[in-house]
Amino acid sequence: MKHLLLLTCCLFLFYGTAPAKTVYDVDLPEEISIENEALQLNGYGLRTKFFFKVYLGSLYTGSKANSTAQVLEQSGTKLIRMNFIYNKVERKKIVDAFAAGFEKNSPQLKNDPALQQFLALFTADFIAGDQVDLQISADGSVSATHNSTDLGSVSSPQLGKAVLLIYLGDQPADDDLKQGMLGQD
Repeated sequence: MKHLLLLTCCLFLFYGTAPAKTVYDVDLPEEISIENEALQLNGYGLRTKFFFKVYLGSLYTGSKANSTAQVLEQSGTKLIRMNFIYNKVERKKIVDAFAAGFEKNSPQLKNDPALQQFLALFTADFIAGDQVDLQISADGSVSATHNSTDLGSVSSPQLGKAVLLIYLGDQPADDDLKQGMLGQD
């Protein structure tokens, strides 16, 4: 009986630390830690453009959310991660896509200096295998990294919400990606 109990405990420990999900050869950890805050994988989806697989997008939140309102109501840090699959996405196309997302979902920020500062963070092309993280902190500041290299940060609660709305708003960059990030796939 003791052996059975020991075996059961070992199995729970092993499965409790199960490796990340692998989707399109991208490892998606179930949980990550940012500044001592545990975030869990809320959902993920594929960003496509004209039938091309561009990147795998994932959303990490403090607690599970299945609607845009629930994500926006959470007071903690949120992370949007883009793992690029397509061979090369030019910097201009990424910046233009962000700008279009802001225009569709947060048009009031059109002339906001914070929006321009955010767009200026991106200075390089993205290639297959690259990872871009957009961290929206509890205070609303938005930080970006490209392959773990810090691109900078912009402090603006309105911008933080607007970045989330690019992916989760009424006119998201990709409807399937939105559903996946909200765990509705």
